[in-house]
Amino acid sequence: MRVLTVVGARPQFVKASAVSRCLASVHEEHLIHTGQHRDADLSQVFFDDLGLPHPAATLDPGTTTGGERISAMVCGLSAEIQARQPDVVLVYGDTDSTLAGALAARIASVPLAHVEAGLRSGVRRMPEEGNRVATDHLAQLLLCPTESAAQQLVSECAHGRVCVVGDVMLDVVLAGSATTATLPKCVGSVEPGAYYAATLHRASNVDVDERLLAIVATLAQLELPVILACHPRTRAALERIGRAADHGSLRLIAPLRHAEILALVAQSRAVLTDSGGLQKEAYFLGVPCITLRDETEWRGTLDGGWNALVGADRRRLHAAIRVLDDPRGPRDLHRFGDGQAAARVVTELEALGT
Repeated sequence: MRVLTVVGARPQFVKASAVSRCLASVHEEHLIHTGQHRDADLSQVFFDDLGLPHPAATLDPGTTTGGERISAMVCGLSAEIQARQPDVVLVYGDTDSTLAGALAARIASVPLAHVEAGLRSGVRRMPEEGNRVATDHLAQLLLCPTESAAQQLVSECAHGRVCVVGDVMLDVVLAGSATTATLPKCVGSVEPGAYYAATLHRASNVDVDERLLAIVATLAQLELPVILACHPRTRAALERIGRAADHGSLRLIAPLRHAEILALVAQSRAVLTDSGGLQKEAYFLGVPCITLRDETEWRGTLDGGWNALVGADRRRLHAAIRVLDDPRGPRDLHRFGDGQAAARVVTELEALGT
């Protein structure tokens, strides 16, 4: 079987690393990098650290945004599909690269498989939500991380074959040793359990100056250090509003490798983030998460008090911090699988071709 895998952003590199290892032993995979994240801190280090195969091709969508960038990706991916003649196109998650891969597969009439199908935040104005919905309704194979995601697709009458395979990111977390790993030197001198691990990158937070100012002002006032691993998009936004330096409790560091961010999370007091993936990884590692959004596509992480949605509201954030020491309910990792999701993805891909 010949698989053309589309990746472009750091969460996709992590997910693809688990599946690519399973594909490599028996199938032919052509990994195409859309160029969505080309910064070395967000791209090449992940290929190196995670053992991802070198991309068969790397596209250059330029510095455009929105529809122009997606259009450039679709054109580039269409050419790669034409040249490589895959049996299936495999996409991950909810980025612009995901949607571009789905559209290119549809144009070429090649079967499409979507890993992390069926997730919904319920907020259609979010770009990620639109990407998820469109990709799911173009896919012939819908590979769901949870039963609730599969039920969502059934309720939407998605026409593709719906399969619950588990969460491939759980595969990666279970294979690591984040709780005992050494923190990177850039974090500085902090004690385990005596700092917050933070990330911030969503357009709804970093592209709105008033909201971004409210968030960073609140983080800077917390009693424990806040280690903010700074995405280039966030760094540029902080420079725009004059907050691109450490102040108060807030410490800005460069983006971390995947093993480093997991170590930072695992040894923290709690996670403060707007990332969907980091909410989930915190849950997998048994670390409380406070989400700087008003919704989440990973609703299971809210159970038992492991995740709290606070948006950009200072009072809600402080209220969530005050209850961090309260007992939480048991985590149900089984809803996300058993660490063998990648193998099931390959099995379902094989069935698609029969």
